[in-house]
Amino acid sequence: MPFDDARTVTGYVAALLCRRVGEENVSSVEIDGVLSARAQANLDAEGLHPTLRVADGEMGLADRAPYDRILSTCALREVPQPLARQLAPGGVLVAPMTDIFYGGATVRLVREENGDLVGRFFHGASYMPMRSHRLEKLGPRDTSTARRRESGLDPERLYPLAFALYGSARLPGVRMTHGFHQDVRTVWLQADDGSAAVAGGGTVTVYGPRDLWVEVEAEYVAHGRPDIHAFGLRVTEDGQHLWMHAPTEAIRARSSCELRARGRVHEFRE
Repeated sequence: MPFDDARTVTGYVAALLCRRVGEENVSSVEIDGVLSARAQANLDAEGLHPTLRVADGEMGLADRAPYDRILSTCALREVPQPLARQLAPGGVLVAPMTDIFYGGATVRLVREENGDLVGRFFHGASYMPMRSHRLEKLGPRDTSTARRRESGLDPERLYPLAFALYGSARLPGVRMTHGFHQDVRTVWLQADDGSAAVAGGGTVTVYGPRDLWVEVEAEYVAHGRPDIHAFGLRVTEDGQHLWMHAPTEAIRARSSCELRARGRVHEFRE
């Protein structure tokens, strides 16, 4: 059972895999040469000798492919095509996925005969992103256009991971973070055009040309609150998309027509 571990770090996961499937079946890559050397020393001390390489996990390890299992121990924004191609038919890839709209969710994907990878999310997970998948910092929000109003949507309702998965597909390019501000549950939204929204304590302040809070309110109403197990991912040669309930039910991004039709909604009540 060839097994690829996409980030070696200390060698701990590689050691566990060696004990489980045999060292001859384990390959592990690490982009940082210092960490890879440390992992090699740790594994040598345990008498374990999997295949270790200093390489970019995004590219996989083609000369050892195909793999029956691929495990990524760093978060991915998209499943890299080299990893998808190196997975054997019927093979399984498990990876923590991350997006600008949510912190992280683990997906289990199986390679179908046509080469597509399809599977479901099954729980939340927060991992360090792969280096090439890390986000650049957005510019400042457009504070000159601040508008404050009451909001009937409690930010607490946006925390469940299922909504974050749905929102990431419907509102591409919008970032969502949440936490406490002055002991009040708060959600921050921001887009790359200077639009932003800050909601908490029954009020929301929006900035910039888009009313991001209106958009999130609309998606909260539309998504119907299924749990995380309703969501999955399909990866093809052309890219990847999230789906809900079935792989054929891709979640489409909001169109500009939908945004115009929605207009300004000042209050939402469930």
